[in-house]
Amino acid sequence: MLRKILPHPLLTLTLIVVWQMLVNKLTLGNLLLGTILGLIIPVITSPYWPNSPRLTSVPRIIGYVLLVIWDIIVANVQVAYIVLFKANANIKPAWISIPLDLRTPEAITVLAGTITMTPGTVSSDLSADGRSLLVHCLDAPDPDAVRDDIKSRYERRLKEIFE
Repeated sequence: MLRKILPHPLLTLTLIVVWQMLVNKLTLGNLLLGTILGLIIPVITSPYWPNSPRLTSVPRIIGYVLLVIWDIIVANVQVAYIVLFKANANIKPAWISIPLDLRTPEAITVLAGTITMTPGTVSSDLSADGRSLLVHCLDAPDPDAVRDDIKSRYERRLKEIFE
């Protein structure tokens, strides 16, 4: 019974919080409307979520989020350095194909989003069979090292979380 009313409790909570941030004013009416939206939207969209992802470890998820935040901060500094101080002739952009060990669509989506959120890289295409991700790097003097770094820093952790 509770599963019918709250098919995705985390989504409900997220929608309520996002609604409050969008309206930027905490009132009883805004909280009530956010709660109504948070209850109705998951119920309406639940048929499109037949196989919810199974997340195995909350501490690993928190660790992954902290790692990504740190990497975004570091990459911002690196990109600023490249843009401000590196000569165009010395910048080595590259297209890199990342072979994927991940199989779940949710894990692949999180990996692609992580790569895109990190300044200096953008994921641009997923192969038709879902086994490789095409990534563009602003400056990659050693494309193999970038590929290995993505696989060891992000993909390995996502595999532990999702699979």
